[in-house]
Amino acid sequence: MEWRDEAILLGLRPHGENSAILSLFTAQRGRHAGLVQGAKSKRLRGVLQPGNRIAVNWRARLEEHLGAATVELEEALSARLMDDAGRLAALSSACAMIDKGLPEREPHPALYLATLALLHDLAVPDWAAAYVRWETAFLAELGYGLDLSCCASTGVTEGLVYVSPRTGRAVSREAGLPWHDRLLPLPSFLTRGDDMGAEAVGQGLLLTGFFLTRCFAEFTHKPLPDARARLVTRFPRPNWAGYDIEGR
Repeated sequence: MEWRDEAILLGLRPHGENSAILSLFTAQRGRHAGLVQGAKSKRLRGVLQPGNRIAVNWRARLEEHLGAATVELEEALSARLMDDAGRLAALSSACAMIDKGLPEREPHPALYLATLALLHDLAVPDWAAAYVRWETAFLAELGYGLDLSCCASTGVTEGLVYVSPRTGRAVSREAGLPWHDRLLPLPSFLTRGDDMGAEAVGQGLLLTGFFLTRCFAEFTHKPLPDARARLVTRFPRPNWAGYDIEGR
């Protein structure tokens, strides 16, 4: 068995003296693992950085085997973020979410493209809002997509400021006012593209975190990755009695 694909490196763990098992998010084959010889060599040290886009050649005697992989650097995306701890935290969170949340060897081409776009967007000023949008795409890929197009109660498309924690649908200010303390805040950048400040990002992380916690509990029976919790602490924590943003 042999194939060649491009991939985003999610992480790696040592194997033996000089090898490593890579966790890859491939364009056509989803999350996949592979053993790389000489992973600690000078040639591969800069290549095998989480977040880098690499070309992978994978080979095994049987398809279900771990397989051996050879890699080549396509784009050193992580190098551009090394001087910013916040951007690196977002990169680590995205990689951990994919690594822990997606089933192995199941194709997710749309999410791959969205993740590649995120890795580029982490270098722009509004990187934090881009990360929250990526989490909404991640939710949609797992079947927990949010419907933010119109109010679930009245059908209006203006004044959407809440999301129902039960349905994941938007709710207008007028319709949601009687139950405002039970509804999740909807940051305006998810519907209109404005107000991408730290407080709005904190609201976005609360919103996606609520549904991600439910999603992980159902599919993986585990909490959200620690890498996401570390990212969340960098932003203001909204007040909402119904949910602890750190998943406790």
